[in-house]
Amino acid sequence: MARSEGIDPREFGLKTLFFSGEPGAGIPVTRRRIEATFGGRCFDSGNMAEMTPWMTNGECAEQSGMHLWQDITYAQVCDPRTFEPLPYGRRGTPVYTHLERTSQPMIRLLSGDLATWTDEPCPCGRTYPRLPGGVFGRIDDMFIVRGENVYPSAIEDVLVAAPGYGGEYRIVISRSEAMDELVVQMEVDEAAHRRGQSDPEQFEALRRQVSERLRATLGVRATVKLEPPGALPRTEFKARRVIDNRDLYREINREPT
Repeated sequence: MARSEGIDPREFGLKTLFFSGEPGAGIPVTRRRIEATFGGRCFDSGNMAEMTPWMTNGECAEQSGMHLWQDITYAQVCDPRTFEPLPYGRRGTPVYTHLERTSQPMIRLLSGDLATWTDEPCPCGRTYPRLPGGVFGRIDDMFIVRGENVYPSAIEDVLVAAPGYGGEYRIVISRSEAMDELVVQMEVDEAAHRRGQSDPEQFEALRRQVSERLRATLGVRATVKLEPPGALPRTEFKARRVIDNRDLYREINREPT
């Protein structure tokens, strides 16, 4: 928005930027894009609104992942199905317990986030466990396509790194006969759109490049469609970017009872 008004975001003079809530600052490509845009360092923090009055997961100056401040809120990373605590190095969902709060304490509150944790020493010297990859998704965001677990954040990571990415995308899961189909619509920026109009082969090369990177990352083939600027609905906050049409297919093809 700033650039559309002729303003360079670096002119704001922001040197340190703190983010929390949606996966973004913990996604490496998105972090680099934020830092390049504003010219400041990007730090990720997190937890849950129910665990207030402050965030108890936060990055240090080393930016090596969010430290879990265990002496304020005790955190575990648990299996998303059984909710049993997982050993360090495993991927699961953080679960939090208040240690100091006496008004409305939370005991083993399920976050529903996805993260991997570690107890490896941080260069800063702190000994708290860390979430080295930050929060990269939600357990209820995951979907299965052809037997593979797919996370929207993994798709976003590929798209943000693609040359010509316009900042918006949509994921459509459908069904063709007996097979799941994954369609990723990627909006391109103005420059990529102009190049595509003057050189369709270059546009097709970009589409193939994104498709190949998605397959390597996800382990499943995705049909990539490049959309012109402004073609996709604008999304804000927790807006829905994933559309699963398989339920409609199953409903239509359901055997009569």
